[in-house]
Amino acid sequence: MAVLTLKHWNLSIGDGQPLVIIAGLNVLEDLDLALRVGHELKTICADLALPLIFKASFDKANRSSIHSYRGPGLDVGLKMLAAVKAELNVPICTDLHEIEQAASVAAVADVVQIPSFLCRQTDLVVATARATAAAGGLLHVKKGQFLAPWDTRAIVDKIREATGVELTILCERGVSFGYNNLVVDMLGIERMKELGVPVTIDATHAVQLPGADPRSNSVATGGRREGVPVIARAAVAAGADGVFLEFHPDPDNALCDGPSALPLTAAAGLLKQLKAVHRAVHAA
Repeated sequence: MAVLTLKHWNLSIGDGQPLVIIAGLNVLEDLDLALRVGHELKTICADLALPLIFKASFDKANRSSIHSYRGPGLDVGLKMLAAVKAELNVPICTDLHEIEQAASVAAVADVVQIPSFLCRQTDLVVATARATAAAGGLLHVKKGQFLAPWDTRAIVDKIREATGVELTILCERGVSFGYNNLVVDMLGIERMKELGVPVTIDATHAVQLPGADPRSNSVATGGRREGVPVIARAAVAAGADGVFLEFHPDPDNALCDGPSALPLTAAAGLLKQLKAVHRAVHAA
């Protein structure tokens, strides 16, 4: 049975547990926006009795263009996330990119995320796993777009050997399929769960069209936001323990990855559907 728990929050993810929602903004733009989105998602999840982990990035380092918006940075961003955590009283998820960030990020984030492009970077994974374990958090590892589901065994083993504890959640987010495209193999969710870890679906980034946003002459990532609900529902039906989603009140004018973000007004309906799918699957 693969179940992990954030003891401070009495939140568990895995076999036999409620569907966990990791949701928020792609990247921090300002504190008011983060609080607005966070308050709305907290209200929706409370009404549906779904556990919420609020997500937002302080830095999006893997940008297509040097001119792309990246976020407020480590120091300002962590202060903003701490403020969101304090006001909303919800756990926080954010990602990092450098070894030196591990301890400070783990001190604020209850779920620390390894980006998909960096999931094989041993020093980063080990340092982040150790810092997260010491802080009592969980590690959310995005499966690289270049990996088969069974290849994630090496990542899970690496973290187990480095920490001696179970803290890994694997996240499916699609695999590269030709140029400028991603596809999701739903059979991979069960293959990763066989490693004895909870598995989530990043339905937002799975609909990206890397480097293919026509609005920017292909110097930014495009997306197909209409596919987010399709992938989310299918993944929950396939056994995903949690869903990673990004929302924005005005996604067409979001500062980063707007084409893949859902409007905030779509959150209530989608999360209600996902809970119903999860209930149906686990009642069978």
